[in-house]
Amino acid sequence: MKKVLTAVSLAALCATAASAEVKVGMITTLSGGGAGLGIDVRDGFMLAIAQSGRTDIDVVIEDDQRKPDIAVQLSDRMIQSERVDVMTGIIWSNLAMAVVPSAVNQDVVYLSPNAGPSALAGQGCHENYFNVAWQNDNLHEAAGAYANTADYANSFIMAPNYPAGQDALTGYKRMYEGELAGEVFTQLGQTDYAAEIAQIRASGADSVFFFLPGGMGISFLKQYANSGVDIPVVGPAFSFDQGILQAVGDAALNVVNTSQWNKDIDNATNAAFVDSFQAEYGRLPSLYASQGFDTANLLISALDKADPSDQGAFRDALRAADFDSTRGDFAFGPNQHPIQTIYAREVVKEGDVYTNKIIGVALENHSDAYASQCKM
Repeated sequence: MKKVLTAVSLAALCATAASAEVKVGMITTLSGGGAGLGIDVRDGFMLAIAQSGRTDIDVVIEDDQRKPDIAVQLSDRMIQSERVDVMTGIIWSNLAMAVVPSAVNQDVVYLSPNAGPSALAGQGCHENYFNVAWQNDNLHEAAGAYANTADYANSFIMAPNYPAGQDALTGYKRMYEGELAGEVFTQLGQTDYAAEIAQIRASGADSVFFFLPGGMGISFLKQYANSGVDIPVVGPAFSFDQGILQAVGDAALNVVNTSQWNKDIDNATNAAFVDSFQAEYGRLPSLYASQGFDTANLLISALDKADPSDQGAFRDALRAADFDSTRGDFAFGPNQHPIQTIYAREVVKEGDVYTNKIIGVALENHSDAYASQCKM
């Protein structure tokens, strides 16, 4: 295992001198609702940079406050004033849609550690855009596939009304073979789900699929557990990830969720990542932290082969994905989105810590539904 730098030296690395040869602009959510997701992406990314020992990478980090207009302002400044070579960090798909098309058309390479809207995977794909996490539909498709194996035949489904929420329900329905007891779009950032829970209770559903990331998922699960409704729920990892589970508590126990990563994936890179992240930050890593870590290591692997100033060679080096991923096997499809295995996980309690364990494979070596529409 590579030596983990101390918090002091890690902070020093984040403030690399202006003479750094490669400049990375990270715009992510570090305050307000959903801040935990951006913090984890940042911490995973910076841990990989620190472990690499490289001193030629300058990372400029800014808080988008989960506001598209702020994200656009930061992006314009990074591209036009900071002259960044690479951008990364965005969590939310509506912010990605506001920033990524303009950035890649200004000859900046964008590496997404999270948001994967369908509009950027199909006809809107671009040679400068790489998604290291997923296409938004993927974990929801896996939830639909799992629902079939669990013999769910009448699902009530809901998600927030923004690009990732729309992709979520599309993805679930693409794989799910049963009927729909109801389909609801909630408000982004909503915290009161009394009306939706009443609809679920009256719907006759035998299962509930929901995508409510961050604080939205915490609010829903707590209210659902207190409602007395005992219809089983299934969802993607976003509402059952490490940073969220401690806030949800017993309400999440035994719930099955889908993810392309978990701390018990059995490979040396993942084991070292989990141990070193916990040693550095004093907490277990989340899905988002693993994605930040993988994104940085992809970048480093490409920089070992080419300079960003030679964009063709640099893109080729990124496409090769010649790095050790926490997920094990990792490859890009033709639209520069991952081909990967997605697992079914169950929420368990280990001592005083709520966490997930893998219970099976939901989709193996899975690509996305939009790759054929990408003409690069």
